[in-house]
Amino acid sequence: MASKKWVYTFAEGRADMKDLLGGKGANLAEMTNIGLPVPPGITVTTEACIQFYSEDRQFPPGMEEQVRETMSTLEEKTGKQFGNPDNPLLVSVRSGAVISMPGMMDTVLNLGLNDDTVRGLAKESGDDRFAMDCYRRFLNMFGDVVLGIDHDKFERILSIHKDKAEVQYDNQLDAEQWQAVVVEYKKLIQRETGEPFPQDPMEQLFKALYAVFNSWNSDRAIVYRKVNKIPDDLGTAVNIQAMVFGNLGNDCGTGVAFTRDPSTGTRELYGEYLINAQGEDVVAGIRTPQPIATLKNEMPAVYEEFDRICGLLEKHYRNMQDIEFTIERGKLFMLQTRNGKRTAQAAMKIAVDMVNEGLINKEEAIMRVEPAHLDHLLHRRIDPDAKLDVIATGLPASPGAAGGMVVFSSDEAEKLAQEGRKVILVRTETTPDDIHGIVAAQGILTSRGGMTSHAAVVARGMGKPCVCGCEAIRIDYDKELFSVNGLVIKKGDILSIDGSTGQVIMGQVPMIDPELGTEFRKLLIWADEIRTLGVRTNADTPQDSIKAREFGAEGIGLTRTEHMFMAQERLPIVQEMILAGTDEERDDALAKLLPMQEEDFYGIFKAMEGLPVTIRLLDPPLHEFLPNAEELMVEITTLKLTGGDVVELQQKEELLRKVRSLSEFNPMLGHRGCRLGITFPAVYVMQARAIFQAVARLVQDGCKVIPEVEIPLVIEVKELTYLRSLVEQTATDVMKESGVAFEYTVGTMIEVPRAALLADEIAAGADFFSFGTNDLTQTTLGFSRDDAEGKFLQHYTEKKILSDNPFAVLDRKGVGKLMEMAVKLGRGVKPDLLIGICGEHGGEPSSIEFCHLVGLDYVSCSPFRVPIARLAAAQAKVKNS
Repeated sequence: MASKKWVYTFAEGRADMKDLLGGKGANLAEMTNIGLPVPPGITVTTEACIQFYSEDRQFPPGMEEQVRETMSTLEEKTGKQFGNPDNPLLVSVRSGAVISMPGMMDTVLNLGLNDDTVRGLAKESGDDRFAMDCYRRFLNMFGDVVLGIDHDKFERILSIHKDKAEVQYDNQLDAEQWQAVVVEYKKLIQRETGEPFPQDPMEQLFKALYAVFNSWNSDRAIVYRKVNKIPDDLGTAVNIQAMVFGNLGNDCGTGVAFTRDPSTGTRELYGEYLINAQGEDVVAGIRTPQPIATLKNEMPAVYEEFDRICGLLEKHYRNMQDIEFTIERGKLFMLQTRNGKRTAQAAMKIAVDMVNEGLINKEEAIMRVEPAHLDHLLHRRIDPDAKLDVIATGLPASPGAAGGMVVFSSDEAEKLAQEGRKVILVRTETTPDDIHGIVAAQGILTSRGGMTSHAAVVARGMGKPCVCGCEAIRIDYDKELFSVNGLVIKKGDILSIDGSTGQVIMGQVPMIDPELGTEFRKLLIWADEIRTLGVRTNADTPQDSIKAREFGAEGIGLTRTEHMFMAQERLPIVQEMILAGTDEERDDALAKLLPMQEEDFYGIFKAMEGLPVTIRLLDPPLHEFLPNAEELMVEITTLKLTGGDVVELQQKEELLRKVRSLSEFNPMLGHRGCRLGITFPAVYVMQARAIFQAVARLVQDGCKVIPEVEIPLVIEVKELTYLRSLVEQTATDVMKESGVAFEYTVGTMIEVPRAALLADEIAAGADFFSFGTNDLTQTTLGFSRDDAEGKFLQHYTEKKILSDNPFAVLDRKGVGKLMEMAVKLGRGVKPDLLIGICGEHGGEPSSIEFCHLVGLDYVSCSPFRVPIARLAAAQAKVKNS
């Protein structure tokens, strides 16, 4: 029985075989088949990697034989032989996942070199120095990637030899000096592994294949997948490709380029290259590369061909491309193309421009922008009028600005970020092992590397500010400091960076709100044309309401009245209401709060004129407005021990008794929500009066107001019926007193499973439903959010018991099923029942898609997430049309 096909030549593949050949392999095959200059190669499939893990990290049966057989096709195409000492075929071994994971997995170049083939390479190239340079690179990569020897140990040997030769750059060493480095590298490998460096090229190849498969589950790859929500079971393909050399001399080079600027989206070739170098020199930042535009002067014919191919690839893939290339003795070779990572700003410009250019349509355009990336455009930037203490300038590698404490290690960045501290990660250069530090940091600063270095590419993909290649700074890891122009910056000092200008600034700098560009607005207009799901905002102040309206909110889905009670001048009155011993005392306190609440609502309604505003009546337990019991105990004890004022002591003791009487074992399931309104109806009557008096004033002024009064935490229609009658009576009273007629609706939040299960009964007494998914998640899963997120939830996600934090991403299987049921039951009674969602899930793209699928009318989220929700709602429509 023939074994499964594990290996494909580039000629056998196509772009649509990405799931099998990985992104890199599929694109290499596609470029080969459209006639571009691609060195020949083969791809070991993702299925082989998946099988490798299911076979306890053993190659699947038949794979090794297929690799040996297909290697002969490379020999035929190149006219070289793998392992032949006189005419050696050398290959690169590179990972290629289904979803691009730049720098997260391993690569080995120049594989096939040994003590014999290096002489053949020297003879063929006519350059001993080149051959020895290739050999030392291979030993370093193989030692690091395959044998697990720390890269720094190779770097230390190289630094010693450069110092001895009194040179600054690697390419200044001659053949004899490289030969000495090779000898030392081989000694290091023998010392670290107890075995000599393997001389058999086929053994080298299978060891490298094993290492690349193994790197799929490296710490950095796992972290990257977690951050970018990439499934763990996709596996990686491995591409084995004939080497072409960019380090043969000054008519050779290597580079990385984008068909458009990945930071701004401008339609121009953007990238870097190095003369006489291999690929890792560019991305690792070992030498600072040249801008791609200067290639036009250095090698005009090569640049012209490269420019033509870039245009062809962009039209072929209908997307901005990230391209790797090598020039060998004046001949251009394409080593990779993939859809390029880009900033949010660039993504929007490219999407809009490509519609205008006729390459894509509007639906495709909105699918090209990650909703979460809009978040980065909605945050603040450095105030242009601020006086800045600029201490250095590097390359503006990823736009945006950030400030925080300086740290020099990724581990420390992660630790401090978990404590809620903001940090700037400062490194000579980042490597894939720094991924967790980059995730944790507010921004990244490196002293080496260019615009396509690891730090730059990863930061842009995450929307983090990054300044690279800031060569003026001298980092001392041992002392945990860096110096620049006589100034010393230590760990813990506050630093700011501007990834749009490359500036490094002392201290925390003032920021201003973003201004949204033409493409941003155009893309969101297209999104609004496509989506069917409404987008409202959660807003508690007129300022938030105005900001949300600017961002395109179509009303307010949640105003939390308790936030208004927390104001410093109001808290004593609220406490007076809570501590009242009689109804009269409580009514007096409520009378003081009434005009304050009325002004709050007046401002919000005015800001949202013509749009619906949902106001939730008081929800949290009353003890949240009172002093902490432990702090009161300390104050009472202090007064007793110091002979303090007797009257003050008695007041505090009385207050403590009240605090204790109101305290609950589980306040989130206790005396809160509509239960407060039933126990203290005067509180809800006061709030309803404040709402309706504000409405009456605005209607008199000629404003259109659409008030929606929301009763929280209902479990039974009788609760709603009772409280609705209070609201309706208050509205009638206000209309009579003011002589102004107005319209309003009364609805409820669906926040507990019983309410969802009895939604048909509750709908009979409600004009609208709003899902409070924060509480609905707590009550459905039986999780206290604070305890779960603080103590055990991360273990659930790490162990894949839950795929996501259910408080961040809606739990479709559990909470979602209750929502579906409530929608069906509610609309079974009232087909036109207005239903929305106002929990934090209302601004999360996956949750928004679910809301679209179950037929909600709107989502509601914080003001700065409104554009994200608008885009995500449109994407949900396109994906599910």
